[in-house]
Amino acid sequence: MSTPTEDQQIIAEDLIVLDADLGESKEAVIERLAGVLASAGRATETDALRDAALAREAQSATGLPGGIAIPHCRSEAVTSASLGFARLSPKVDFGAPDGPADLVFLIAAPAGAGSAHMKLLSSLARALVKPEFVTSLRNASSAAEIVSLVDGVINPAAKPAAPAAAAVDTAKHSAVETPTQATAPKHIVAVTACPTGIAHTYMAADSLVAAGERAGVTVHVETQGSSGSTPLDPAIIAGAEAVIFATDVGVKGRERFAGKPVVSSGVKRAINEPDVMLTEALRAALNPDAARVGGTAVAAGSNDSAGELGWGTRIRQILLTGVSYMIPFVAAGGLLIALGFLLGGYEIKDVAADIVLDNSLTSLPDGGLAAYLGAVLFQIGALSFGFLVPALAGYISYAIADRPGLAPGFTAGAVAVLVGAGFIGGLVGGLIAGFVALWISKWKIPAVLRGLMPVVIIPLFATLIVGAIMFLLLGKPLAAITSGLTDWLNGLSGSSVIILGIILGLMMCFDLGGPVNKAAYAFATAGLSVTDTASLRIMAAVMAAGMVPPLAMALASTVRSRLFTEAERENGKAAWFLGAAFISEGAIPFAAADPFRVIPSMMAGGAVTGAMIMAFNVTLSAPHGGIFVFFAIGNILWFIVSLAVGTIVSAFLVVSAKQFIKGKNAPSDAELDPALATV
Repeated sequence: MSTPTEDQQIIAEDLIVLDADLGESKEAVIERLAGVLASAGRATETDALRDAALAREAQSATGLPGGIAIPHCRSEAVTSASLGFARLSPKVDFGAPDGPADLVFLIAAPAGAGSAHMKLLSSLARALVKPEFVTSLRNASSAAEIVSLVDGVINPAAKPAAPAAAAVDTAKHSAVETPTQATAPKHIVAVTACPTGIAHTYMAADSLVAAGERAGVTVHVETQGSSGSTPLDPAIIAGAEAVIFATDVGVKGRERFAGKPVVSSGVKRAINEPDVMLTEALRAALNPDAARVGGTAVAAGSNDSAGELGWGTRIRQILLTGVSYMIPFVAAGGLLIALGFLLGGYEIKDVAADIVLDNSLTSLPDGGLAAYLGAVLFQIGALSFGFLVPALAGYISYAIADRPGLAPGFTAGAVAVLVGAGFIGGLVGGLIAGFVALWISKWKIPAVLRGLMPVVIIPLFATLIVGAIMFLLLGKPLAAITSGLTDWLNGLSGSSVIILGIILGLMMCFDLGGPVNKAAYAFATAGLSVTDTASLRIMAAVMAAGMVPPLAMALASTVRSRLFTEAERENGKAAWFLGAAFISEGAIPFAAADPFRVIPSMMAGGAVTGAMIMAFNVTLSAPHGGIFVFFAIGNILWFIVSLAVGTIVSAFLVVSAKQFIKGKNAPSDAELDPALATV
């Protein structure tokens, strides 16, 4: 058995099997190739490598169109990044849509593989979408020829500078214009990512670029893979008219694409059907009702370009990541708690745990089935809601240090809950955990321990450090701050509480799902407690004010339709429901088209609603749902009145602004419905 070295070639003749029968199943083929790598000293044991590759295979099949398969994994059993290759006879099914594979690469990377190795492996994956390279593999007569072919794509000889192939220029590559080309948008952007980030990520990217070349459309792709990624320039994103997300994992920095028409799928679809996905994106760009990326994008003209973000912007993005991941726990938990109250009454909170543990459908508690189901719903909701602070801290840490930051971040959030530091403790603890994990990741350690860094060393030491800091230094001071803030809110009365309602209303309507809106919503949900009247009033003010923008635009586009384009009138119809459901983003199309007249009008109505909610002591015990959680609203008549007044104020102001103040983005007469323009 040979001993691997740091500069060992990724592929060698002893890693290649030509025209062989390696078994009838993909499991058998993977095991045989794992044995080949282990025999060559590229892995410590066959079984561990086989199991890691099969675990990745279980996530999604690695068969590709054209008779190719690329099983791949990262494993601590791998001692050197390596490629095992087999040309099979007979072919074996790896789950490709067009049949079995005869060309199989087993791509094996160490658990702590550096970016250089990842880039080499990714280069191979990208080459596999090129028909001429695949044909050469089939025609090769020896293992040495295979090595030469592969080495040529992962270590290409230097070539004279040429225009980048990653973004194909429409004007230079459209010899024959088709109907699609004639109406195509300026360009499309895309993000590709798979769980391991070795192969599919880059193959999907090249497939989309190739599809763009065939259609005469410029395609810019951001690959979020193991070899690192270079985020797309904000100006390119801003100029794109649609985005494709071909990912099997979450999109990093999704908020950058906010408002763009979007086509989403798993990463394999971009490899198998790139032309179809591109066509769908082009259609979405021309369809005002197409699905769009939620949130608020960073302005393209800002100086916060990728890799050179100011610390203020960076911290804001980090905090928003935590809040975005926290919100599903809040929404699900809060709504289930509200349903529990609906069935079991407000007193259910005191006995829910006992009922769930001591009773069943065949042994109902006092109060019967309604009480039992109410207790179950309340308890599920309370457990979900209990993750609020840990999820906030965990994903703040994740935004800083990636996956190794999750464990210390969640632990910091759990400590914050235990010591009573609450939401503020989660914010601080998440930041500390993330930066500690990031610091540890930069430690210089022996090569033999690198594979342990992301799964053992970073989580262990970061958790220990942040836990000690929270318990020994910051826990009690942060708990005192949280307690003081709660006492201050409970003590507000008269004009003070009305001013708070105005501020919250302005924040909810300022950027419609953006950072300011999320900050107000997080402030309300983090302190939500059915035993705290002040927090229930704040939640009511935030939700009611957030419902105003879409409802106001729906009303305005109905009563003065001639002031709006046809697309805006259609959006206005949908905004009735979106507003009623507390989805502030329903007003984004209006605000994006005419921000200087729409946003101030929305803010004015939101401020009025927020002030009235506070003045009339309206409460709300559910964090989401709009008017559909009417059963969780206290003093519901004044909730409806406050919402109606704010909506009317905003609608009146936006209609007046559009009629008497000429805006830069005002629709032209050609955009307005001629039949309505004479009304």
